Amino acid sequence: MSATPVHGTWEPRPAARWEDAFLSGNGHHGALVFGDPDDDRTVVTHHTLVRPGEGDDRNRLPPRLADGLSDLQDRLLAGDPTAAEGFTDGRPLQWVQPFHPAFQVRLRRPDGHQDRDQDGYRRTVDFATGVTEATRADRTSRVFVSRADDVIVQHVTGPGLTLDVSLDHRLPGAPTGLGVGHGAVLTPEGALLSLRARYPGSDLACTGVTLVAVTGGRTALSPPGLHIEGARSVLLLTRVRRHTGELDVVAEGRALRDLLDGAPGTPYDDLLARHLPLHRTAYERVTLDLAADPDERALPGSELLDRPRSAALLERLFAAGRYHLLSSSGLFPPRLTGLWTGDWDTAWSGAFTNDANLNLQTASAAAAALPEVTEALAALIRRQLPDWRDNARAVFGARGVVAPAHSDGESGHSYHFSREYPLHLWTAGADWLLKPLVDHDDTRGEHDPHTAAALAEVALFYEDFLTRTDSEGRLVVVPSYSPENRPANASWGTVNAAMDLSAARHALRTAAAYHPEHADRWRALADRLPPHRINADGALAEWARPGLEDSYDHRHLSHLYGVWPLDEITPYDTPDLAAAAHRALELRGAENDSAHGHLHHALIAARLRDGERVTHALGQVLDGDFFHASLMSAHYPHRHVYNADAAHTLPAVLIEALVQSTPDRLVLLPAPLPAYPSGELRGIRTRFGASLDLTWTPDGATAVLRPTRTHRIDLWTSAGAEQLDLVAGEDRVLTTKAR
Repeated sequence: MSATPVHGTWEPRPAARWEDAFLSGNGHHGALVFGDPDDDRTVVTHHTLVRPGEGDDRNRLPPRLADGLSDLQDRLLAGDPTAAEGFTDGRPLQWVQPFHPAFQVRLRRPDGHQDRDQDGYRRTVDFATGVTEATRADRTSRVFVSRADDVIVQHVTGPGLTLDVSLDHRLPGAPTGLGVGHGAVLTPEGALLSLRARYPGSDLACTGVTLVAVTGGRTALSPPGLHIEGARSVLLLTRVRRHTGELDVVAEGRALRDLLDGAPGTPYDDLLARHLPLHRTAYERVTLDLAADPDERALPGSELLDRPRSAALLERLFAAGRYHLLSSSGLFPPRLTGLWTGDWDTAWSGAFTNDANLNLQTASAAAAALPEVTEALAALIRRQLPDWRDNARAVFGARGVVAPAHSDGESGHSYHFSREYPLHLWTAGADWLLKPLVDHDDTRGEHDPHTAAALAEVALFYEDFLTRTDSEGRLVVVPSYSPENRPANASWGTVNAAMDLSAARHALRTAAAYHPEHADRWRALADRLPPHRINADGALAEWARPGLEDSYDHRHLSHLYGVWPLDEITPYDTPDLAAAAHRALELRGAENDSAHGHLHHALIAARLRDGERVTHALGQVLDGDFFHASLMSAHYPHRHVYNADAAHTLPAVLIEALVQSTPDRLVLLPAPLPAYPSGELRGIRTRFGASLDLTWTPDGATAVLRPTRTHRIDLWTSAGAEQLDLVAGEDRVLTTKAR
């Protein structure tokens, strides 16, 4: 029995569905591991694998609408509620290129060599190492994806291993028109296998290459793979590339073979030793202990999921969320499915969805000490800035940048929109995507030059876009869009959505802080934006424009962007607005029970110091059967539609309930969860440059601050507020008593 939280999960049987397969990844390659000793399948994925779009390439560029913008603004300001419905170039809804798996590596035991006795079987995934393992009798199979060498490593050991090894493209939803080619050649260490799948009607293809190193026994080609008899161990190294033309498989094989050369120990141990410092160090920076029952900590994940209010389950989901978030972040941040899918028909294209989903998934990056996630997000933004500039010019005739609501990773152009989802009108995306980068800079006390440059471009956009005024001389955001809702008495494209107002103010003031030479001009522009409106229900209105009525039953909470992730509306600085925001949260329905809606609700409730509402929203997910045995989540209840939102967002919810910080404020236990009266959260990073360890019991709490810079902050606890002077390098111990 464990006296400390479990940093992994296990199951007593192999995965029957790819959704239950254990996951490993390095932010480039991903692996879904079934763990069946008789048919050992590992599905290979890569962040770059998106199926080329069909149809006219011009439909994957932003619509050139800038010449009609002034007329649209006139009509909206004159009170035409449907004016924006015609602000389009007439194209049909165009989805971004869909994410898909590559193939599966299969190690099959021929008939006569299979062991149907499941006694002693166990499959595990170790979050601290990224290693999945399946054992039965004297056979063990281990898989991890190396952060050091960017390769999927699979190592099978046991006496007299007899296996048929192949690369198999036949996965659910695979197009019938794929141009599939196999290659197999014997090598001194065993064999080199390859599989090329060319997309229908395209010169683009993805090719996987697997080096098979066999110890002992005999190896023979058995097209399209190979047959191994009597081996002591089999080591497989796999990479996949997306490319045009043909891939140089020989060169790829040589690069894989180089990974085995010159190692002082066994090849597997050396590969793992290079990987561990990069993965383990990141994973172990932050831990959560909820004083769970040791007997429950020992349970397999599938049994824990049947105990939705168990502290052991929440500990494990917190750990799994950090593990999966880290594992899916590298080349890109996580997609809607993280880095994984076992099906070519990935829901919503497996896109990067920037109007809530990616934003929620990366919410914990700064506080939970995962700069790897922030860096992945920053890399995606840097690559797409040229496309964001195109969006600003084509749609709005403006300088600067506008982020799209959806991206496949290749393109940052705004081309996914329709009458019901006029996402090309949404201007708040760049501010939301840059917010984690700004938070990361706060934790370091330094301004990243790339973030500074991007913020300046956002400010330039607002300089050109914010030109219209209302009758009181206030600037107007027009057109404006609140994802993915509409007023009860108007169409989707409107005026002064609360989110757009908050984002414009925040972007201009943040850019001013990074660029003192432009600060006066940008702050003055921000100050001319109108305030939020409180409606007749006493709630913060989703549209500040008088006359636009709220639609409450909706999964998105875009209008409360000023509460979370921003600090524009707080119980400390703006109590009246915070009360109105809280009323808006009370009135909000859950619409279709999307996981992201529930946890977005929880994050906002935590900022508003409402622990009961956090508990309820979290309970909707825990009670709703949202998690697979892999501890990856679903979008809807009853494990419907594989989706990483809940898995990756849950750690952020727990952190926000326990600790919140701004550059000048620390809040301890703002929204404590009554079901978990004792615990310890270690390693949190604050935005005023200190790490924090928090311990709490029914009697009170103790926090240990380790500042890296000298600074005065406001400390808020249940007893009220006080000023706190922190000195770089001097630990500070804070204690509070229960009230």
